[in-house]
Amino acid sequence: MGQEKPTILVTGGAGYIGSHAVLALQKAGYGVIVLDNLVYGHADIAEVLKVELVLGDTNDRPLLDELFASRNIAAVIHFAAYAYVGESVSDPAKYYRNNVVGTLTLLEAMVAANVKKFVFSSTCATYGVPIAVPIAEDHPQSPINPYGATKLMVERILADFDEAHEFKSVCFRYFNAAGADPDGLLGEDHAPETHLIPLVLQTALGIRESIAVFGTDYSTPDGTCIRDYIHVTDLATAHVLGLEYLLQGNSSNIFNLGNGSGFSVKEVIEAARTVTERNITVVERDRRPGDPPALVGSSEKAQRVLGWRSQYADIHQILIHAWNWHQKRHGQ
Repeated sequence: MGQEKPTILVTGGAGYIGSHAVLALQKAGYGVIVLDNLVYGHADIAEVLKVELVLGDTNDRPLLDELFASRNIAAVIHFAAYAYVGESVSDPAKYYRNNVVGTLTLLEAMVAANVKKFVFSSTCATYGVPIAVPIAEDHPQSPINPYGATKLMVERILADFDEAHEFKSVCFRYFNAAGADPDGLLGEDHAPETHLIPLVLQTALGIRESIAVFGTDYSTPDGTCIRDYIHVTDLATAHVLGLEYLLQGNSSNIFNLGNGSGFSVKEVIEAARTVTERNITVVERDRRPGDPPALVGSSEKAQRVLGWRSQYADIHQILIHAWNWHQKRHGQ
C-alpha cells in the first residue's frame, strides 16, 4: 500500500514545538523529514519519534538543494529559529543571520525546487506592547526586540514571495507555548530554560531553589503579568490544519494561536502548587524591561477559517501534562 499523504520537511523538528508538530503530522498520516542543527534541538527526539533526522542548517544552500532534489517534499513547516528575547537584544546578528537569512535561504531553495507551500512559526512578539487586548491579527505590529523584528521581517518576505512567485504560506503568531504531550512522549526541555512553567516545575522538583517573579506592581488584578498559555499539542494540531489549508490550494493567511484568556504569574504558580502538591518558593524581583502587563490573543479567525479548537485550555491540565513530563525527564 503506497503512502497516501505527502512528505513534509519540518525544520527545527527536534525542538520543543517542532517535535510535537512532527508527532501530530505522523498521527495524521504524513511522511516527515526533520532538518535540525541540534543547537537547541535534541537528537533523542528523532529516535523517540522514529523520524529521519537530517543534521544541518537552513543557511546551508547546497544541503537544501540536495534535500529537495532527492526527496519528494510537498511543503515545509518552519520552526528553525532562535527564540530567546534577551539574547536577541545582546546578540542581534545571531538572530538576523539565523532567523532572517536562514529562512530566506530556505525560501530561495524552495522556489528553485518548485515547493511553494510553507507554514511559518511566527510569534505574538511581532505586536510589541499591545494597545488592545485580546489581540487580533489586524493589531499594529511594532516589535520591541530583535527576536520579534526577525519574525516580522520573515512575514514581510513571505508576502513579497507570494507576489513574486505565487508562494503560499500560513503564518501562526502564537502566544505562550506550554505543556507536554499528554501521553508523556515529548515535553519542554530548553537549555537555558527561560519559560515560566518549566521553571516553576523545576522549583517544585528541587532542581531550583526558588522561582523569580519579575514585577508585582503591574496594572493587573494581582499585580503580576498576565499571559495567554496555549498547550503545545493544540499548537501542533493547528500546524497540521494550516498545512492542509495550503495543500487544498487556499491563499496565504495569518492566524493568531492562543486561548483568548490569560493567567497571571501568581495564578500559574498557585496552580502548580496544587498540581505538584509541593512547596514552591517565590522570590519577588523588579520588573524586566519590555514586559507588557498583559498579552492575550484572539484565535477567533483560526477557529472560523481552519476549524481549530483548543483541547487543553485549562491551566491545571497544561501543568499536569508538563509535570508528568518533568518528573519522567528528571527522574524524580
